[in-house]
Amino acid sequence: MTPAAPPAWLKAAPALFLVLWSSGFVVLKVGLAYADPLTFLALRYACVLLILTPLLLALRPPIPTRVSAWGHLAMVGLLLQAGYFCFTYLSLKQGMSAGGVALITSLQPILIGLLAPALAHERVDARRWAGLALGVTGAALVIVAKASIDVLAPLGLTFAVGALLCLTGGTLYEKRFGTQIHPVASNFVQYGVGLAVSAPLAFWLEPMHIDWTGPLLGSLAYLVVGNSLVAITLLLAMIRHGEASRVSALFFLVPPCTAIIALLILREPIPPLAWPGMALAALGILLVTRKTGKTGDDGK
Repeated sequence: MTPAAPPAWLKAAPALFLVLWSSGFVVLKVGLAYADPLTFLALRYACVLLILTPLLLALRPPIPTRVSAWGHLAMVGLLLQAGYFCFTYLSLKQGMSAGGVALITSLQPILIGLLAPALAHERVDARRWAGLALGVTGAALVIVAKASIDVLAPLGLTFAVGALLCLTGGTLYEKRFGTQIHPVASNFVQYGVGLAVSAPLAFWLEPMHIDWTGPLLGSLAYLVVGNSLVAITLLLAMIRHGEASRVSALFFLVPPCTAIIALLILREPIPPLAWPGMALAALGILLVTRKTGKTGDDGK
């Protein structure tokens, strides 16, 4: 079956995704000051479903008729919404710093490059391997320069590795089994899975404290609309229409972009060593994402 042609708006997706995803870490830092992590995550998913339910009833988008398609949707939701985000929040709860989690999850493009040939049927050439190496080096420089790494919590480190594996697995699974489904329908299923996992975990592990302040509500609104609805939809669309290794390489730019946004919003300074790290990450992205002009390069 010939893959559907990518829509025109997909050209703007990488830049918009980077801004939304990177700023989400800064906004999340604000929100977590007023709520327990998993409780905040479950609240976020509940709000997403409250928005999607009337849209689903009003739009009545076409839904898959095959049981396997529903299973694929649920599995992506389990890996990304439940696995990645729950493990990330649990890692922070257990003492890992945001920089430590970022360093672990920034290895995701390397795992994608190793596994994509076998699991997603795509080839990663020497040029893209060089780009992946530059990207992870640049991301590590940014994190080290900000002196925000804390790997002294063994359980937190274990959860961070779990987040890395879930993000990698979700990306490869979507590339291999993802189908063209209306985003309202697919998001409803995947966030339903996320809520079904995160809410019981919050009840079990936390006192479920929420301090209803203006900053918490603002953080929640941004994460619901900007990250949960727009950014995740863009990510899955890019994976579906592009190569998994190219799309995953965008995550190398998340630490530099987050550092710049934190400078602008939270006034967190950027150390001198971070600037060459940003340059290396950008060069790595250029090598990974640049088309070679060969018709077979995209694996289609």
